[in-house]
Amino acid sequence: MSDSKLAGQFFDAAIGLLQRVRDEEAGSIAAAGAAIADTVEAGGRLFAYGAGHSSLAAQDVVYRAGGLALMNLLTVPGTTGVDVMPATLGSALERVDGLASAVLDSSPATAGDVLVIISLSGRNALPVEMAQNARALGLKVIGVTSVAYAENTRSRHTSGGFLRDHCDIVLDSKIAIGDAELTSPGIEAPFAPASTVVTSAIMQSMMAAASEALVARGIEPPLLRSGNVDGGHDWNGRVMTEYRERIFYRH
Repeated sequence: MSDSKLAGQFFDAAIGLLQRVRDEEAGSIAAAGAAIADTVEAGGRLFAYGAGHSSLAAQDVVYRAGGLALMNLLTVPGTTGVDVMPATLGSALERVDGLASAVLDSSPATAGDVLVIISLSGRNALPVEMAQNARALGLKVIGVTSVAYAENTRSRHTSGGFLRDHCDIVLDSKIAIGDAELTSPGIEAPFAPASTVVTSAIMQSMMAAASEALVARGIEPPLLRSGNVDGGHDWNGRVMTEYRERIFYRH
């Protein structure tokens, strides 16, 4: 069987996007890492939020081997994945005003914490309101989004603003509007989205930058090890015990 031409084209597109982000967003990624390190050093907590498929990259940095133990998932019921039925409800909930403020008010997030908000388009009410309210509460907000949407689409939030307008630090994923890298004769719709690959890479690079910043300050990064390697469970138990007041996925 010969190799798939389209599969190769997708890899080329994804690699190209990753290279662009590495080169063009390096300063913002370093700034995000420093902000996370500041919060860890100061005794604050870390949260990540993403709606729909953007939640995949948020979940990718929570309770995982090689990740910071202090990163918690901020969940909005019905929007965190496609397990809600019908799946289309999640998309509808992203456009509901007031939902983000209700979630923040009932969450453990407080002034001095960091909240990473992931939204590819950054145009729906939920991520925009989440960023607005989080900053009003005194959180530092890091936004991971595609700036192309803010420049070429209309906001669905009453303010007319996008996620990028309400963040302390913005990381641009460079994903084109529509989130589909390929087209081909005989296939009616664009296909092969790369946003998950690129956004997850941004999140992991941010965690790496944070660990680097912590070590430079003489602080051991509170990282988790794989439970599938010898000593991993004991290591993780010690980390979770030491930082138990800042870890919420165990409660």
